[in-house]
Amino acid sequence: MSDSRPELLVVADLPAWLQEPWQAEFLCHDWVHAPDREALLSRVAPRIRGVVTHAAGVVEETLLARLPGVEIVACFGVGYDGIPLAHCRSRGLRVSNTPEVLTDDTADIAVALLLMLCRDLLGANRHLATGQWPRGPAPLATAMAGKRVGILGLGRIGKAIARRLEAFGCILAYQGRQPQEVPYRYYPELRALARASDALVVACPGGAATRHLVDAEVLEALGAKGWLVNIARGSVVDEDALIAALHAGTIRGAALDVYAHEPMVPQALIDAPGVVLLPHVGSATRETRLAMSLGVLCNLRAHFAGEPLPTPVPGC
Repeated sequence: MSDSRPELLVVADLPAWLQEPWQAEFLCHDWVHAPDREALLSRVAPRIRGVVTHAAGVVEETLLARLPGVEIVACFGVGYDGIPLAHCRSRGLRVSNTPEVLTDDTADIAVALLLMLCRDLLGANRHLATGQWPRGPAPLATAMAGKRVGILGLGRIGKAIARRLEAFGCILAYQGRQPQEVPYRYYPELRALARASDALVVACPGGAATRHLVDAEVLEALGAKGWLVNIARGSVVDEDALIAALHAGTIRGAALDVYAHEPMVPQALIDAPGVVLLPHVGSATRETRLAMSLGVLCNLRAHFAGEPLPTPVPGC
């Protein structure tokens, strides 16, 4: 008996329990772990109607070009800079993501990173773990209250970060494509925002338009008083410039959850003074990851039912 379910090519490397919601309703083919991808394509390519990817992955245009019947690319995550949107639009392919369900977790991590920098919590932990406490207290850190925090990108996640930082008594400002009706000062120029900030939090989308937006000049404007926090995309920050700035003392420190070439992190960045580094755990809770999986399922269901997508990528 033939299986009449729509067939999907899953190019996202995700644990089995997160794929179960899709596998119950669609016939899924595992691209990531296929022992022979060419053999898999030759067998299923004409029947593939959807591709499932994730925000940290890249969907090659050459792969999509070999799928003549593909109709939708569903992204597990909010970022879609790894999807060739121009190719998708030229073919009329629908593209979806899961933008709302990971806002709170990612904002929590941004605030946690800033708190770790201000209070030097890693240093305090090392002070205890290395047996220094009996010989004297840990060095004094810096209060977060009253700090001037600039947010690059005041979208869903940027606003959630701002709400949390208000509770800490921070003074907020932001930079983005245009001013919004919010009670924070708007800076039309990023260097000016960095110059006026004790900490710069990066929360804007990735992609070609924001590549290396935080460059050596922005870091110089942030200055020796300033911290950089990035929970957006590694591509937004010029990583080489950041490493140089950290080692030269151009900025005070940095806390990062994202990197230019994940999962590879340069040793020079790991060894830099004043850094807190996390392995891209912004949305890494079981609750949020399950919600993201269900978001993918809802978009796929809607598409194959001929309905509007719950969370389409703009213009797709």
